[in-house]
Amino acid sequence: MFANGQSVIQLMEQLAPKHYAVENDKIGLQLGTLNKPITKVLVALDVTDAVVEEAIETGAELIIAHHAIIYRPLAKLDTSTAAGKLYEKLIKNDIAVYISHTNLDVADGGINDWIADLVGIMPEGRQSLEEVHTDKLYKLVVFVPESHHEQVLEAVWRSGAGTIGSYSNCSFNMKGTGTFVPGPGTEPYIGSQGKLERTEEIRIETIVPYSVHRKTVQAMLKAHPYEEVAYDLYPVDLKGRSFGLGRAGKLLAPLTLGELAERAKEVFDVPAVRVVGKLDRVIRKAAVLGGSGSRYVRHAIFAGADVLVTGDIDYHTAHDALAAGISIIDPGHNIEKVMKHKVAEWLNEQLADSKSETKAIASTLHTEPFIFI
Repeated sequence: MFANGQSVIQLMEQLAPKHYAVENDKIGLQLGTLNKPITKVLVALDVTDAVVEEAIETGAELIIAHHAIIYRPLAKLDTSTAAGKLYEKLIKNDIAVYISHTNLDVADGGINDWIADLVGIMPEGRQSLEEVHTDKLYKLVVFVPESHHEQVLEAVWRSGAGTIGSYSNCSFNMKGTGTFVPGPGTEPYIGSQGKLERTEEIRIETIVPYSVHRKTVQAMLKAHPYEEVAYDLYPVDLKGRSFGLGRAGKLLAPLTLGELAERAKEVFDVPAVRVVGKLDRVIRKAAVLGGSGSRYVRHAIFAGADVLVTGDIDYHTAHDALAAGISIIDPGHNIEKVMKHKVAEWLNEQLADSKSETKAIASTLHTEPFIFI
């Protein structure tokens, strides 16, 4: 059975929740409808005419891309323009376009983590360059019969609840007596219709990040034996985990700037990189940012990085970096293409788990606009 478009996007938003995006970023459904079965999803960095042709040839009804095709409100839809022709082709072939941009940059296991992995930054101790979102925290309180206490507790922990700082599986559990009268038409797990029931229950309290609160409640309800579950979910005045753009951390092994530049050429599959700094400088800590990173040089310096790996560095920013003592490796904006295979792979795992026949495929087209000669 093929997944509905809404179901595919719900999976995508588990990886890159929309609320992670920076303010006013153009994300989400930009064209078409998700209210249809999807046999194939094409994952692309950019939506160009060639990519749309690829979607048509492969039979994809949905394109998930990183870069938006609509940046500002349309005053008119003129199909004689390049953009108008693109929209027309998508509409005529019933291909929807969904954008996951800075939310995919920010997400754990998203673009900046994939780039950090390729550069060789250790997973342990990574930090963001700029905070974008701080998860709100909620308190979940639920009353469970003793027979299902461990089952419900394990379910909410597996969903992502119960973490406070570096401590996981945090909860408070207290025994008490619950009372209820099952009404007409009920099928109570304990007790009988119309009779007051008193039963020993355990009150579970645990912290739930906003980003997983729906998943946690669903997991709790599924594990709970009661027909009607008594629970509360309310916000607490505590700061949750922060999420942000870019990554900085120690390299798995020190490299010279020249060696790291050669590594960047290889792992990002680019013919050349621009380098700022002395090639024999030893690099122990690196910062990365997918896309345009000129305004993040100071953030990388503040993070203690020896080098910033990013794209679209301008002349004056390069001079400022030299003066400030930080090196730069610029392999281009297009290194974000790592998302094509990674997103397709992630989606296919989720789709397989849900027993769906829908498949995600990575675009085979390179949308780098520059030619190196």
